[in-house]
Amino acid sequence: MKTALIAPAVFDGLNLQGPAALLMDSETLVGIVAVDAIPSQYQCETLTSGMLAPGLLDLQANGGGGALLNNDPGLVTLKTMAEGHARKGVARILATVISDTRTVTEQAVEAAIVASADPHSGILGIHVEGPFFSNERNGVHHQDQLRKLETADWQWLERAATIPGIVTLAPEQVAVADIQRMASLGLRVSAGHTNAVFDEVNAAINAGLSGFTHLFNAMRPQTGREPGVVGAALASDESWCGVIADGIHVHPASLRLALKAKPKGKVYLVSDAMATIGSVDKQFRLYGEWISEVDGRLINAAGRLAGSAISLVDAVRYCCEHLQVPVDEAIAMASRYPAEYLGIDDRYGSLRPGRMADLTWFDDTLNVKGLWRAGRRLVL
Repeated sequence: MKTALIAPAVFDGLNLQGPAALLMDSETLVGIVAVDAIPSQYQCETLTSGMLAPGLLDLQANGGGGALLNNDPGLVTLKTMAEGHARKGVARILATVISDTRTVTEQAVEAAIVASADPHSGILGIHVEGPFFSNERNGVHHQDQLRKLETADWQWLERAATIPGIVTLAPEQVAVADIQRMASLGLRVSAGHTNAVFDEVNAAINAGLSGFTHLFNAMRPQTGREPGVVGAALASDESWCGVIADGIHVHPASLRLALKAKPKGKVYLVSDAMATIGSVDKQFRLYGEWISEVDGRLINAAGRLAGSAISLVDAVRYCCEHLQVPVDEAIAMASRYPAEYLGIDDRYGSLRPGRMADLTWFDDTLNVKGLWRAGRRLVL
């Protein structure tokens, strides 16, 4: 069906314009035109307020809708997660499986391969966060699930490379040649949960490491004589950094520093969301222990942070309200920039002709009013 969505404002991923009409033909975007230039064959729908923007993309979503990928790494869980994030205005997620047995990782990868083939699933691909991590920076990842890369892991790595994917690892735990091999497969290799020194990170960057997972968290900090992982991330103009902007994981001054240090477009927002997003249940089990939401934090029994309690739109709003990031830039940090990092910006992240018709509709205070995925309006 040919549809024209008329809105007071349209942010196409690069420029804010309006009033304007966004033209869609089934799953695909056709273009943006003036309201008086809508072709006669299009069925019009008028949105009387707010702004249309590219559908939000979350590259680090561990769970949603009451489900956690590690607990049941299958298609039903992925569907539940995508629905949970859709209720918060997120069009698509990179389903994230954290450090676990090889079997769990393999099952998560295979499920993501199937789900990502369906444009209406809301699943972009797979983010494998671990298990090649530092024991000193493991965070909530159980140490008994951390290990070195083994020959058998290349089977799931090669399968993960058939879809958009990120592998987060500690550079000091993986040989440079193996990082290079992962990158050559087409995977995005990202540093996280790492105690590496500056030179080790730079060697990994030279081998193909291209990103940093939840910058500032679970990584060696910067000091005057040892820049560490954080220093390497901020000094590298070519790499991308994912950040959790919730006022809990990172101090706002540190986020401002990252935005100043990195070239525009190289910092993108993630939620690191768990099962609670899009669910009324604020408790879940991970590694057999209860994780609870307390005062906006997800914590285990020891009080350690276990992912975040925010959705991606919460991060967008935080950037505008607390970091004074312009609205269009904050939305780009949750749509176009993650698409560019993942190498899928020819399909997602902007409202250009030929892209997937994924749209998030915001009101004037960045509350989500509607969501379209592959041209279909979803019930939130």
